[in-house]
Amino acid sequence: MRAHLVADVPVGVMLSGGVDSGLLAALAAEESAERVRTFSIGFTEASFDELAGARAVAQRYDTIHRELTLEPDAALLLPALAAAFDEPFADSSSLPTYLVSKLAAEDVKVALSGEGSDELFGGYYTYVADLLATRFGAAAAATRPLAELLPSSTNKVSFDYKAKRFTRAAGLPPLERHHGWKEIFSADARAALTGRQSAVDPLAEQRARFAETEGHELLTRLQDVDFGLYLVDDLLTKTDRASMAWSLEARVPFMDTVVANFAFSLPAKHKVRGLSKKRLLRKAVEHLLPREVVHGRKRGFSIPAAAWLRGDLEPFARETLSAEAIRRQGFFRPDAVTRVLDTHVSGREDLSRQLWGLLAFTLWHEHHVEGIRRDAPLEAVLS
Repeated sequence: MRAHLVADVPVGVMLSGGVDSGLLAALAAEESAERVRTFSIGFTEASFDELAGARAVAQRYDTIHRELTLEPDAALLLPALAAAFDEPFADSSSLPTYLVSKLAAEDVKVALSGEGSDELFGGYYTYVADLLATRFGAAAAATRPLAELLPSSTNKVSFDYKAKRFTRAAGLPPLERHHGWKEIFSADARAALTGRQSAVDPLAEQRARFAETEGHELLTRLQDVDFGLYLVDDLLTKTDRASMAWSLEARVPFMDTVVANFAFSLPAKHKVRGLSKKRLLRKAVEHLLPREVVHGRKRGFSIPAAAWLRGDLEPFARETLSAEAIRRQGFFRPDAVTRVLDTHVSGREDLSRQLWGLLAFTLWHEHHVEGIRRDAPLEAVLS
C-alpha cells in the first residue's frame, strides 16, 4: 500500500462497502499523512445498496467521503458507455464504475480499487459452488426440475438465481460447471438468437489455461483460470476504461506481484471452506474493519438490472432492441430478441444479463459502426 500511495497528486479509494476496498481505505488512512478521500455508489433497491458498510469504514477512518445513489435513469448512460469502451462490453457493473470514477475524478487524479482480491483469496460464490459440486453435484443436478419452478426475483444474487445456476451445471465436469455458473448465453440461447449453431468451443481459452496447472488443487486451478482470463478481460478492462474516460488513474494494489504470489501459495482451505469465503483475508482484517463489513455478504458495484429492466428501463430497452434496429444491424433474429425481453419482463426468468449484453452490443454497433450518436443525459442523471 505504501508503494501504491506514492504520487504527486492526491490519492483516493473507490469504496464499495466490502472487505477488499475497506481494507484499502483502512491501510491508506494509516499510511497517509492527509485525510483519505473515499467514493461510493449506492442504489435505492435495498438488496443492492451497500452504502452503510462504506459509511462505517469512512467514519471509522475519518475519510473525506462522497457518495452517489443511482436511480434507473442512470442506465440511460449506456450510449456513453458504448462510446467510452470502444468494443461491446456486457458487464453491467461498468455503469457504476464509470460513475464512481467521475465522482472520484472531481477530487483526485489517482484512485485505488479492489480488483483481484476475489480471484486471489477466494471471494466468489462460484468457488463455494465448485467445492459443493464435487460432493453433491449428481444429487443437485437431479433437483433441477424443482429449482426451475422457483419464481424469479429481482434481489441481488437471489436464492432462485443461485439454485437454478447451481443445479443446471452441477453435474458437469469441473471446468464446464465453473463456466456454467457464470455463462450468460448458453449454446441453445446463442443458436436461438443467431439462427445457427456455432462450431467454436467457448471454453477453448479456459481449457488451455486449466491444462497449465495440472496437478494442483482444483480450486486453485479454477482461481487461476479466472485470474488469467475473467480478471484480465473483464474486471481490469472495465476499471481501466471507465476510469480513463474521466482521466482518472486507477491502481489495483491486490494485483501487486508480492500479494498475488503469496495468495497463490496458500492452500485452498485458507480461501474457501464450506460456505465460508475469503477465510484468511477476513481473519487478517478483523481488527481493521467493522464486523458487519468483515463478515458481510459479498459486495461490489453490481446493479439492480433485473428490476430496472422490468420497470423504468423497459421502454429504453424496447426502443433500443426494436425489431427494426435488430433487423438493420443483421446479427440477431428480431423475434428471438423480443422473446428474451418479454420473458424477462414477465418475471418468468431473470434474463437481465442477456438483455444487458444485447443492449451493449446494439449500442456499440450504433455508435462505432453505424455512426448513430445518442446524447448521454449525464447531468440530468446525476443532478
